[in-house]
Amino acid sequence: MTDYTDRYMDALRLKGDPLADATVEALFSSGQVGEYNTLMRWFTTSGQALPDGLPDAARDYLQATATPPDWIDWGVMEQARQFFIDNDVHVSTALSFAAMPACYVVPHVAKLLSATHSLAYPSRRMAETGQFTVYLMQPEAFQAGGRFLPAAQKVRLLHASIRRHLKEQGHWPEPVAICQEDMLGGLMMFSIQVLDALHRMGIHITAEGADAYYYAWRVVGVILGIEPDTIPPDLQAAREFSDRYMVRHMGPSPEGVHLTRQLIDLYEEVVPGTLLDPVVPALIRYLIGDTSADWLQVPRTRFDSLIRIAPALLGALEWVEDRGPWAEHISDRLGHLVTMLELSSLTRGRVMHYAIPQELKSDFGVPSKNARWTPPPPTLVS
Repeated sequence: MTDYTDRYMDALRLKGDPLADATVEALFSSGQVGEYNTLMRWFTTSGQALPDGLPDAARDYLQATATPPDWIDWGVMEQARQFFIDNDVHVSTALSFAAMPACYVVPHVAKLLSATHSLAYPSRRMAETGQFTVYLMQPEAFQAGGRFLPAAQKVRLLHASIRRHLKEQGHWPEPVAICQEDMLGGLMMFSIQVLDALHRMGIHITAEGADAYYYAWRVVGVILGIEPDTIPPDLQAAREFSDRYMVRHMGPSPEGVHLTRQLIDLYEEVVPGTLLDPVVPALIRYLIGDTSADWLQVPRTRFDSLIRIAPALLGALEWVEDRGPWAEHISDRLGHLVTMLELSSLTRGRVMHYAIPQELKSDFGVPSKNARWTPPPPTLVS
């Protein structure tokens, strides 16, 4: 078991992603970023021929990263997909109202998000995350015709381009932006911290389902350029890394407050009418806790106490699902419909292309119901 000491974590802060970084540097040095972005809009599925005229650096990179790791256990990946099918609405809720605010409560991550996205369009961040997760959990995700691998290849280069921009423009006080430690921290937010949120919502999670969901994100981490040996091997190790990362970095920041306000406003627009608008901040506060919510200036509302009955309501829904296969099928289909409607409202019917930015925004801008999984206990971080 790795001991996640400050010395170990500090070493991770000095590392980027050599393959992606070299590819992006070659594209910028040759002035071919625009050409790459134009051609790659049409490259969307695995097995598709690479576009003619693609810069050599991009072609070499895409060929080198075209296949998933050879150690993948496809049986476990199918378990993860079934877990997502059974919990897609809940996972989407946890991603939106727990994982994203967790990003915002880390000041340097919030600053990076502010520096690399147009703050006038917060729905784009959520749409990119939602689309990426949906691609991952499709049956053909890693097969010919699947959309996940090309999306992951593009995201990896997108991260490399941000590292390059921030270094060249002197906007980043640390040696490496989106370093290995931060990529691992993000992986924890979208894996074990999502599982924590599901547990807090009262969702019945089996140990097998939780392990499979985390396994899928371990695979994603390698595909996105995280060094395989640094990824925590299981949920207990993930708990230790996640706790260490958050204790090292979490705190208040103006950027975190601004991003959170945008997130709340965005979903208040998605929810019909205004009566239920206070549910959004109440749910965020419930899932991330009062300390983080206060740092992010999440407003207190009349729903703060009412939201605590959510586990009981979701338990009743699970009771209905258990009445038979027909009930579970209907619930799964409704959940899928809600998830796709939410994604459609964020993307406005568009496909996110994960293009390499040529400059930063000037304005900163079906599992068995076995024993319930419980999160590994918090680690004592000195």
